[in-house]
Amino acid sequence: MKPFSGRKKAGLNVDLLKLRQTANRVRKDIIEAVHAAKSGHPGGSLSVADILTYLYFAEMKIDPANPDMEERDRFVLSKGHATPAYYGVLAERGFFPADDLKTFRHTGSYLQGHPDRKNIPGVDMSSGSLGQGLSVAVGMALSAKLSRRSYRTYALLGDGEIQEGQIWEATMFAGARKLDNLVAIIDNNGLQIDGSIEVVCSPYPIAEKFEAFNFHVEEANAHDFSALQRAFDEARRTKGMPTAIILQSVKGKGVSFMENKASWHGSAPNDEEYRAAMTELEEEGRSLCKD
Repeated sequence: MKPFSGRKKAGLNVDLLKLRQTANRVRKDIIEAVHAAKSGHPGGSLSVADILTYLYFAEMKIDPANPDMEERDRFVLSKGHATPAYYGVLAERGFFPADDLKTFRHTGSYLQGHPDRKNIPGVDMSSGSLGQGLSVAVGMALSAKLSRRSYRTYALLGDGEIQEGQIWEATMFAGARKLDNLVAIIDNNGLQIDGSIEVVCSPYPIAEKFEAFNFHVEEANAHDFSALQRAFDEARRTKGMPTAIILQSVKGKGVSFMENKASWHGSAPNDEEYRAAMTELEEEGRSLCKD
């Protein structure tokens, strides 16, 4: 299916069924890539599949035929290990062939375990060291302000990642500079590699922390495209302050035996698990075609 165009401004209608169908394909891409690599991070990739689908198919101003265009919106995958979802969305959007996902993490492949802006079309920042992405996104947003450019910057953070102190330095600066062209997106699935974020080092209350640094805050269900549309539209309407969108998500979303399991943070499915996961996702895809 030919990718459909992203929106240029808030308030335009989006095809929610197409988004759900696309996100289902992205989830299959995630399982295919991680299984082929025998390594990777499926849990946190599945939790952000809907978020990334919304960004690349409904929200951001981008052009796969011209990935470096000056006025494109910028995206930073601060939780850089979620590349199975990121690459799946980029492939579905037409930045590179979907068949290349089977080379994920293979020796010589350009699709490394973490995104590489020099070699992967559509990638705006090489990331992977947790806590650093928001600082770079803040710099991109500030650059747009200083050069009077219209592009917006989006950064996707993990809820375990926001335990990093650098996140809050960047947040303080963005709020002080009133960067209303910046959107920080928090994937709040409640789990990190060592278990519950509340047990490891609780970042709660997340909303109040961002508000204290002069952010406008929206909260929504990460897997409800109508809710995502409302949150991102509100971010566009907000002037004079950056926005943080805190999205309640399910780690492993879409594969029943992976859901809400910290053990799937960085584990690849074996052949039997791969077949079970793909069967579930294919059944979901067929049901969406009937809607």
